[in-house]
Amino acid sequence: MPCDPELLRHVNLFALLDDEERAVLAAHVELRSFAMGQVIYLRGQPGGRGYVVVQGNVEVATVDEDDQELILAETGPGGFFGFASLLNGSSHQTTARAIAPSECVEIDHEDLSQLVRRKPDAGLDMLTTISRQIHAVQEVARSRSLRNPNEVIAQEETFGDHVADAVARFGGSWNFIIFFTILLSIYVLVNLELREAAWDPYPYILLNLFLSMLAALQAPVIMMSQNRQDAKDRLRAELDFGVNRRAEQEVRVISKKLSSVELQLEAIADLVSHPPHRTERESSPGPGSPS
Repeated sequence: MPCDPELLRHVNLFALLDDEERAVLAAHVELRSFAMGQVIYLRGQPGGRGYVVVQGNVEVATVDEDDQELILAETGPGGFFGFASLLNGSSHQTTARAIAPSECVEIDHEDLSQLVRRKPDAGLDMLTTISRQIHAVQEVARSRSLRNPNEVIAQEETFGDHVADAVARFGGSWNFIIFFTILLSIYVLVNLELREAAWDPYPYILLNLFLSMLAALQAPVIMMSQNRQDAKDRLRAELDFGVNRRAEQEVRVISKKLSSVELQLEAIADLVSHPPHRTERESSPGPGSPS
């Protein structure tokens, strides 16, 4: 339905427009109402329209490489969404959903051109808002990339894994070497002192049996711990790879958006430097006009 010019007065983007310009813009744009939970557009749908929230709240989300929904922003009154696809003519890379009963001004490319021609300062305000959205996306990406691999490993750790790590940690320490040396020395000295009454005289066959059993048990436990360490290293490498890949994608998105912003700034500068002139037919008086 048509938009009431008074609604545009309270939107930051259109605050610089005078009443006449606001009325002209209101005649071009359309006011859309969305119920809570209603999808405004889906990821992958053709772009061509941007939205400015007049009332309510809209959630802008996308899907990461793990097929998990990633909320990029919650846009309130005066906020923008969908303008990246509007400016570069690409498909939507996000999904917009109303999380409260909302009213949005729907703007297409021609409406935006009319706005920039009439009020270049409004275009600068729009670019400022888009830059804020870029920073918000950067913050979301940064917070997701800071997952601690140690916390992920601790969540998947079982009791057996904990025991294996403890045994390997103690078996590979100086405490174990000192303790085991003292224990063997006491064992040998006691058997030497008892002589004929010794339970394990020289060559200490029972001791060799105990040592063989200990080695047979300790070796697989240490191998379990080493396998867990390999799994930890793989997980850390995968997380690092994910961080690097997200950073590369983020740089590409930011580069594309900066290129779009640069084109819009050039268009605004061109409009400011060379405002559109009236045609000869429009400037010449009509037949009934006074001379």
